[in-house]
Amino acid sequence: MKHLKLAMLVSAALIAWQPFAFAQQKGGVITVATVGEPPTLDPMVSTADLVGIVSQHIFETLYTFDANWKPTPLLASALPEISGDGKTYVIKLRQGVKFHDGSEMEAKDVVASLERWTKLASRGKQTATMIQKIEAVDPLAVKITLSAPYAPLVSLLAFNNSAAIILPASKQAEPLTEFIGTGPYKLKERKPDQYIQLERFDGYQSPSGDSNGYGGARHQYLDEIRFVPVPDANTRIEAAISGQYDYVDSLPVESYDRIKASTASEPVMLKPFGMALFVLNSGEGITKNKALRQAVQAALGDEDMMTAAFGSKDFYSADGALYPKGFAWNTQDGVEGHYNVGDPAKAGELLKQAGYKGEPLRILTSRQYEFHYKMAQVAAEYLKAAGFTVDLQVVDWATLTQRRSDPKLWDIYITHSPFLPEPSLIGMLSTSAPGHWDTPDRAKVVNPFNAESDPQKRVALWADVQKVIMDEVPFIKVGDFNAVSAKSKKLDGVAPAPWPYFWNASVKK
Repeated sequence: MKHLKLAMLVSAALIAWQPFAFAQQKGGVITVATVGEPPTLDPMVSTADLVGIVSQHIFETLYTFDANWKPTPLLASALPEISGDGKTYVIKLRQGVKFHDGSEMEAKDVVASLERWTKLASRGKQTATMIQKIEAVDPLAVKITLSAPYAPLVSLLAFNNSAAIILPASKQAEPLTEFIGTGPYKLKERKPDQYIQLERFDGYQSPSGDSNGYGGARHQYLDEIRFVPVPDANTRIEAAISGQYDYVDSLPVESYDRIKASTASEPVMLKPFGMALFVLNSGEGITKNKALRQAVQAALGDEDMMTAAFGSKDFYSADGALYPKGFAWNTQDGVEGHYNVGDPAKAGELLKQAGYKGEPLRILTSRQYEFHYKMAQVAAEYLKAAGFTVDLQVVDWATLTQRRSDPKLWDIYITHSPFLPEPSLIGMLSTSAPGHWDTPDRAKVVNPFNAESDPQKRVALWADVQKVIMDEVPFIKVGDFNAVSAKSKKLDGVAPAPWPYFWNASVKK
């Protein structure tokens, strides 16, 4: 199928998943230190990685990604049957899959869940513009009818972020009040700002086949998984070195050598992990003005921000292309003159064109991701030199994700993203995502890219999308970086992954 050909173009080296040949033991409880308290456990309504890391153990989607970032069945029994015109997808479901309440998953649950997704999720809303009908054609088959071919559909259904999770048809509350999924672990207890405790779901029906990235068999060696918010980066470092937690997520890269020397833990590095981003508010406020967004872009010295955030080039690369070398999507189109400019005089001229009158430029950042904060500090100085009045707002990550959903409250927020196998998964490309980039030039390039099914043609069309992004500045890529986490030397079955998962993890006894 055409979407499989596309997936083969994506670098297979994104995640260095390795098979685990040893015999793993069942039992035990692990504690995972995260960067903070997730704002919700409903992954439909959030694009925060923190939400996806926890919720992917509770909820599942129709598809997921294997180790080579190809879509693979999860709750579906096979990849979809796609009509010749690319407008009809028939998705057959696995039989005997149970929800945590004991009920069995059927097509009616999938239809209700996908309808909720198209209404509530930013990526679901993006997809809804292409969907004519979602219907059950028998108890174990669903048909999605599109108004036009839409190449990203399967990848969107596979993504765990703004995710098309499947819930019981009777439990579709808005907001979600019962967290009933089909995943290998179910919610046992949540104490906000203390922990989220998951326990093994004994009725779980695993996909068949060997474990393969996020796909294949999902084992349940552990009895329970406890996620604990540890917002302070230095506290996470010391906890990793001492072995206080079994897994510690998102550590500053400068801690790598100290963790490597630890007798209790070892570093886990994902190289390259993804890109650091400044998202600009294109929908409201002063940054709605394109010339002002261009002034921000012209003011910033991206390499200085990456140096401040990561120190050694062992951990970062100053690269303006939205995908690095090794990806089919890599192109330098539009990059020259728009990346690492650091020109306050040019920025000042653009501010005059924008009619800027000294209004505060509100930048949201968080110290829970310490590299975000370090980039923000450098950016603030560059922007002040260009003539901006900077209002740097340092908040916890949960507050940031709440504030960015209200376009009246911010002008820029700082975030990051893994390199995603399908560019349409990049959240900012959706008009309903925070930032609300919705211009005629966007539509002229993004819509043809999404409609094209030929892989080679899509690569060429992506270059056009990147050029418009560089010109209209809905977001700014600061650079590429590696991610560092830590795991206990007693923890087996955990491989580097952008959203770490623990259904295949076990504890050495």
